Amino acid sequence: MSACEMAESIRRREISPVEIMQTCLDHIEAFEPELNAFVTLTPDTAMEDARRCEKLVMDGADLGPLHGVPMSVKDLIAVGGVRQTFGSLTMKDNIAGSDAPSVERIKAAGACIVGKTTTTEFGLKACSDSPLSGITRNPWNPDKTAGGSSAGAAASVAAGSYPAALGTDGGGSIRIPSAFCGLFGIKAQFGRVPIFPPSATPTLAHVGPLTRTVRDAALVLQVISGFDARDPASVAEPVPDFLGACEQPVKGMRIAWSPTLGYAEPTGEVESAVSEAVKVFETLGCDVDLVTYVFDDPFDLWLAEFYAGVGTKLKQPLSSNRDIIDPNLVDMLSSALEQTIDEYYEKVFARYEFRERVRELMSTYDLLVSPTLPVTAFEAGLQMPPELPNKNPVNWVSYTYPVNLCGLPAASVPCGFSNDDLPIGMQLVSRVNRETDIFRAAAAFEAARPWSERRPDQGPRG
Repeated sequence: MSACEMAESIRRREISPVEIMQTCLDHIEAFEPELNAFVTLTPDTAMEDARRCEKLVMDGADLGPLHGVPMSVKDLIAVGGVRQTFGSLTMKDNIAGSDAPSVERIKAAGACIVGKTTTTEFGLKACSDSPLSGITRNPWNPDKTAGGSSAGAAASVAAGSYPAALGTDGGGSIRIPSAFCGLFGIKAQFGRVPIFPPSATPTLAHVGPLTRTVRDAALVLQVISGFDARDPASVAEPVPDFLGACEQPVKGMRIAWSPTLGYAEPTGEVESAVSEAVKVFETLGCDVDLVTYVFDDPFDLWLAEFYAGVGTKLKQPLSSNRDIIDPNLVDMLSSALEQTIDEYYEKVFARYEFRERVRELMSTYDLLVSPTLPVTAFEAGLQMPPELPNKNPVNWVSYTYPVNLCGLPAASVPCGFSNDDLPIGMQLVSRVNRETDIFRAAAAFEAARPWSERRPDQGPRG
């Protein structure tokens, strides 16, 4: 069931939150040995929460929009009293002191948290392994990566264990695994979902949902959005009606379709699938322009901000525990910390110029559409796709990190499958504070080309 269907059925007393939770936990137990999607499971507290939800239903209490719905939380996000390891051996015994704002809000809405999902170490890679948790695998083909860094969130939702998860996105970490695992994943406008304690990448980081349907993401995003004074970047305007936007027509929307943004290297299979998907918008009455060049690759700008922030946060473990940190990360963090203050601020100001160029482009269009990733899921355990030589463990995600530099809303929408039955994602980017345009377009596309009924094989191999 979708989260929307589940919550409605619970409200109508058609299904029991306790039965739902037991089914969820049984499913996780069956799939976990193969997928390895969790760092920490919390079955006892999840069942306690489900029993509490059931009592509230039977007592006729007012119920929240996620009442009784099982959800997971990525291990970069704090759940009070539960381990928060950041995917690192250096933090394997760390216990979060309190809930992050997004966790506070899903709990208040009635969600029951089943555990903390895997992440690459400190969320720094786009594949799905970490020194602490090992490899998280893709339910569509367990020989393939689930993508990162919200690896476990995507793998477990795609496997059907529960309908929604919270992930984070500082350069694509919601959209990347969503594309690889056939999910809808969205990062909203920067600051729409407050973050506290501050992220190690405070000008880039987002929290958002990964779900099997567009409306489920709208429901979760509605719950976790809104001003919080603890986050200085928090958007103070009223939260838009994301679920209502899913019912709005798309005729007349202006779309810029860019297969490469000007520098990306998609495989022919990916470009063809997304190109065919874009034609759906034309049939729905949208005005679509092909835009071959959007901007030059801003990877150096993103790298300077992302890795310098994390490297500064990790100076102590880099010094004292270097041997237990992912060696790929040690090299990249060390390189980022070698830049001078002049070099860093040159990139900061170049980022402002880049953001303004993108804003000017988006003033002409409602959406910028591209592939989410240049490839489909590659072999688990590899750091980067072999189809793209001379890339490093991050800059092959050519389409996602530029959007974080701008803070614009962006989502990955399932739009097709490769010849070997691996999902392909289409990225939708909207103007400032216009997540509603993404939900309009994504819901219309989902209605025209439904994907949620096509699922991985139901049952672990072996």
